[in-house]
Amino acid sequence: MPVEAPPLEPQFATREQQHTASVTGMWIFLATEVLLFGSIITAFLATRVLYPTDFEHAASRLNVLIGGVNTLVLLASSLTMALAVHAAQAGARRAMLICLPLTMLLGAGFLGIKAYEYYGDWRDHLVPFTNQFEADGENAGRMAMFMTFYFVLTGLHAIHLSIGIGLVGWLTAAVGRGSLPRAGATITEAIGLYWHFVDVVWIMLLPLLYLSGHHEWSDLHL
Repeated sequence: MPVEAPPLEPQFATREQQHTASVTGMWIFLATEVLLFGSIITAFLATRVLYPTDFEHAASRLNVLIGGVNTLVLLASSLTMALAVHAAQAGARRAMLICLPLTMLLGAGFLGIKAYEYYGDWRDHLVPFTNQFEADGENAGRMAMFMTFYFVLTGLHAIHLSIGIGLVGWLTAAVGRGSLPRAGATITEAIGLYWHFVDVVWIMLLPLLYLSGHHEWSDLHL
């Protein structure tokens, strides 16, 4: 059964205008998100310029294997989200009910792997401002600074991904009832833009945090 066509909201003259306004609104929102992540990343890069050796040493303590696996998981979720957007535009309800749950599952898988990584960070005494934190003598403060950036950036990313999972879940429930929400396929495209933004943020964090240190590959494990 195809997805029902969305109603035209009274404030719009045409469906094209409605679509343009909705997508533009999402792009404006994402621009504010760029300012949020961009300011923190800028502060991180400025601090890294001051203490390159210490930050490189701290980065080498992260598990790049887990970071790489999670990158593949998110890239797969971007693919399923893109397929869901295409299915929405084509009115293919059944395809949406396959791609949207897969997107949610992959997003939840990312968070599960990330939670396991956080547990490993705790086990390895890498959580700053706790009695468990351990670092080399005079470098302890700079190590704590790097790990603080790490937890703030990856934590913010996890929060945004959780919101994305919630949005996709809401959309899945709406499609399961036989119709899209009031904004129709346009809302699927807007949620897709948000999801892809979250994925792009992670792709930026991978080299900034994980790949900037000298890793001993023999020590990397899941």
